[in-house]
Amino acid sequence: MALPSSREEIVWKLHLASPPGDVFTLLSTDEGRERFWCERSRQSGGRIAMHFINGVETETLVGTSEPPSRIAFRYFGTDVVFELASDGEGGTDLTLRNRGVAGDEYEEVLAGWLNVLFPLKGVADFGIDLRSHDPARLWDDGYIDQ
Repeated sequence: MALPSSREEIVWKLHLASPPGDVFTLLSTDEGRERFWCERSRQSGGRIAMHFINGVETETLVGTSEPPSRIAFRYFGTDVVFELASDGEGGTDLTLRNRGVAGDEYEEVLAGWLNVLFPLKGVADFGIDLRSHDPARLWDDGYIDQ
């Protein structure tokens, strides 16, 4: 079995029962991102202000956007691409690619993407938010469901 990534690029794949258009909407809109990724998202033009439960704020830049198959971001100084393909049965095969992660942050970022992808699946396929939204239980304290 191959590892999901190399040190040059993080790659995760996720199957969703939801169609690519629905998944793309979750990734590409403020309302969608707030349902699974961040506490607050405010997009203006090609910039997104993202606010997280632990108080971290970042300005994310939107790169290419090709509905419903591809959206790219400049996120925490790295290049992130979500590729969405139909599975031929109404669902989506998602591939996340993240390049430019610093070596000393690689392991945390590799694991951190699961804290984005599984909540995405929860919202897209089951309509549930898997995050705790509890500021007393954060990623930095070892909680994966912040």
